Amino acid sequence: MNIVIVGAGEIGRSVAATLAAEGHDVNLVEQNEERAEHAAAELDVRVVCGNGARPQVLYDAGVREGCNVDLLVACTNRDEVNMLSCWIARHAGVRRVISRVRGLEFTDSPTWGQELGIDLMISPERSVAREILELLSVSTAVRTAELLGGRAAIYAFRIAEESPLVDRSLKQIRMDHPDLVAIVVYVERSEEEPIVPDGDTVLRAGDLCYVVSYREQVWRLEKLFQLKSSRPLRKVFVVGGGKLGYQVVQRLQKEYGNVKIRLIDQDPHQCEKLASELGEALVLNGDGADRALLLEEGIEEADGYVCATSSDEVNLIYAAIAKSMGAHKSIAVVRRHLYHDMPNYMPVDAVVDLNEALASVILRTIRYPGHTRALSIIEKIDAEMLEIVLPEDSGLVDIPLAELGLPKGVLVALLGRGQEISVPTGTTRLQPRDHLILFASTALMREAVELFGGMAP
Repeated sequence: MNIVIVGAGEIGRSVAATLAAEGHDVNLVEQNEERAEHAAAELDVRVVCGNGARPQVLYDAGVREGCNVDLLVACTNRDEVNMLSCWIARHAGVRRVISRVRGLEFTDSPTWGQELGIDLMISPERSVAREILELLSVSTAVRTAELLGGRAAIYAFRIAEESPLVDRSLKQIRMDHPDLVAIVVYVERSEEEPIVPDGDTVLRAGDLCYVVSYREQVWRLEKLFQLKSSRPLRKVFVVGGGKLGYQVVQRLQKEYGNVKIRLIDQDPHQCEKLASELGEALVLNGDGADRALLLEEGIEEADGYVCATSSDEVNLIYAAIAKSMGAHKSIAVVRRHLYHDMPNYMPVDAVVDLNEALASVILRTIRYPGHTRALSIIEKIDAEMLEIVLPEDSGLVDIPLAELGLPKGVLVALLGRGQEISVPTGTTRLQPRDHLILFASTALMREAVELFGGMAP
């Protein structure tokens, strides 16, 4: 495809690099001269320096009347630039246009995008807020994301030394727990290559296992992996009253009506605004690492501490301070891939990458049009999960999974049929309208989608 990307920030560079590596022709537009020079030196793409909301700049990038541009993605930090870029591109004949938007009001209603001719307007704050809430709820998980409309999810658990799973094969574990709706799809092991497991894979203490499970059974998984259960949320600190912090507080209030929330922000005017909008949440004007303030508000009793300011470094350091002061689980929001592994080096329980979430949505929208529930989960092996619905006229209906000839490395992780969710076996026979959660590397996912001929949910 011929693709134009407006914005060479963390997101734009990541998407451009991935698409170029997949063989697409990419033109990257960036206004900042220094950033444009770096992109030109580092990426195998054509770079145009200029404002992506100006018709002449887009013309230089190939966006012109009668052009053969298949897709324009606008992902700068300015909503107005992104939307105007998409509007110009649409009127020039670009086939599909995608806009990043930071203002949540633009995604509250579909009419904004429809009236501007924008195919998809993406704001990652809502999905990231859902992930943060799940991480708070399932305190032993270090990563999570929902599937099947929230009825199922993927969780990353580390195996404790005393866990009954240690030295047991996945086949044995399934026999030990026949009613457990869960499947391990990926294992990270210290100082070894990651594993895409099969039934004979034996788990070890310290393994980080990515598990797809029926959401109602996550408490059993916690006991098996970590020998402990999450306690109900009673008190949560959120630092940073921006769009993401606001979303986290709103979701906490909606799903945990009795939780005590302390929202801390340094801007007094923002605090006044938040206090008027967030009801029972206690909004505090102050520093999220102020020891006296944290002690006064009971940080040692906190079930969770979420730092979601605009600075990655502040978020990591503040989350570490809160953890050292007794917070049960600390979560830092980051935007740079560089910081993904920081929980290995400092007392922070989890990091959530806002930019990775956005880049993932953009890439899966390009790769699988209509399949908006695809989820890039494990960047190290470029693994994805994709939810599809088996068509009524599928030739795979009533054939056992073992006889489908799935490529090695492709798994049907979960099957949703009506209200029932199960982990399919080789004898499972598919039925029309079955919801399937496929797991595969990016290279194999396209083959899997073609095999199943699945529709978007």
